[in-house]
Amino acid sequence: MADTADLIEETRARVAGYESRFNARFAACFDTLAATLDAPGSSRFTPECVGLLRELSLRGGKRMRVALLYEAARLVTAGPVAGLDAAALSVELLQTHGLIHDDIIDDSPVRDDSPVRRGGPSTHQAYRERFPGHPRTALGLAVLAGDLALALSLRVLLDSDAPLPVRHAMVEAQTRAAADTFIGQIVDLERDFTAGPPDEEVLHAVADYKSARYSLLAPMELGLLAAGAPPGRYAAELRRYARLVRICGQMRDDYLDLFGGPEVTGKPVGTDLRDGRRTFAVRALLCAVGGAEPGVGGAEPGVGGAEPGVGGAEPGVGGAERAVVTSALGDPSCSAETVAAVREIAERHGVPERMRAEMRRHAESASALAGTWRGRWRDEAVAFFAYLPVWSVERTA
Repeated sequence: MADTADLIEETRARVAGYESRFNARFAACFDTLAATLDAPGSSRFTPECVGLLRELSLRGGKRMRVALLYEAARLVTAGPVAGLDAAALSVELLQTHGLIHDDIIDDSPVRDDSPVRRGGPSTHQAYRERFPGHPRTALGLAVLAGDLALALSLRVLLDSDAPLPVRHAMVEAQTRAAADTFIGQIVDLERDFTAGPPDEEVLHAVADYKSARYSLLAPMELGLLAAGAPPGRYAAELRRYARLVRICGQMRDDYLDLFGGPEVTGKPVGTDLRDGRRTFAVRALLCAVGGAEPGVGGAEPGVGGAEPGVGGAEPGVGGAERAVVTSALGDPSCSAETVAAVREIAERHGVPERMRAEMRRHAESASALAGTWRGRWRDEAVAFFAYLPVWSVERTA
């Protein structure tokens, strides 16, 4: 059996291969779009909008959604699959929509820094620079750019070379994923309107609806549909796999925001703390200093129980520490020194160790679930899904 280092390298190489091939296809898609989009010839703003969509989309990350889609098709067949490239374009265009609208939601007027996304200005920021004296126009155009990306994500499926019933099924799956994501965004905003730590199930629901359903479940469903294996009979286990993977992935993101560094996350340490976001890390921290509900992330039903007392505060401990934490939470001017003090408090209470253990537990549960697909689907692709959760937690970038 290959060791962990070999598996990490193999997974990284497969993901990188999908990223490289897809980026060229994505660029070609925008070239075609610019020539075929039905817009008045007199419009200057429409091609500018498409240009901003192209720029943001092609600055994309590791294309993990694309890898999931192609590997889902490979569960069924190693041969070419009609409609698969269009499905990949669709999932990334939906991601572009989400990034644009996320940046509008998160764009706080009290921040001093210009919003950055994928190493460049957010679409909203680009429009604010384009129209410095017209903030409502900049906001409206940014919203419409995100809306256009969503519409295009469905159009590419309808225009694909897949059989008509497959096209319709893919549009249905992608539309459902988009709706679930919007609900997740609403619950995400609602989550932060609480004085204390949110219930663990709220954090799980946010990870599930806001991210898992469009970034993991939908690509897997689209890949299986394109390959001729309707995923309906496997819906429950696919949904559970996606939920588990995204919960441990969200824990990792939240962990790195407080315990990582700019060289890994690309942003200052403690951004979630300053923004007042009740993330997995912030919840664990509040529980540790305030004696609130135990549990870093809680157990998923049927996965196993959390350790007794995990996250609980020691008797008599919490007053001064909790004051430091709560004063920093939601304070956009919170200094780097205060964030460092909060981090030290968390480390004294063992929060990083417990979060790492929770991440591993969820990743191992997802891997075990994928392992049950052997015998049903092709072993090579099953191995990718079985190892992916562990790799996503252990990777350093």
